[in-house]
Amino acid sequence: MVSSLKFSVAEKIAREVLRIAREEEMQPLAVALLDSGGHLVTFKREDGCGPLRMDIAIGKAWGALGMGFSSRKLRDNLADRPAFQNALAAASDGRFIAVPGGVLILNPAGLAIGAIGVSGDSSECDEYVGIAGIRNAGMTPEPLEPDPNWKG
Repeated sequence: MVSSLKFSVAEKIAREVLRIAREEEMQPLAVALLDSGGHLVTFKREDGCGPLRMDIAIGKAWGALGMGFSSRKLRDNLADRPAFQNALAAASDGRFIAVPGGVLILNPAGLAIGAIGVSGDSSECDEYVGIAGIRNAGMTPEPLEPDPNWKG
């Protein structure tokens, strides 16, 4: 079986996310990378990271991957549609988190080959390091830019 997101690329992205997070003195993070089929490729959890952070990181990545756009866009598009959010949560067995921190990873043709979910700091900070980690690994994130509310 061939994964759409290679393990070596997922590991590089995760390392970059954590490196940047330490430079920015962020809270301890959980980082999950899924391939295009929604399978966990790699997961990293820093010391001091809360026990729910793994599930939140996976839920951010899963929601972005499942709907085809970032979890920030999910939040923005579904803010006034709580019934649909609940339906998506039910359909995904609870693996749907519609807050920033879930970022798609695109191939050169613009197709999603996977997604990252980051959890542990503010949602805007989580998204920022996800985008930066993808870029630093030589891949293309969606969205291309972090939320304007990011502190940096």
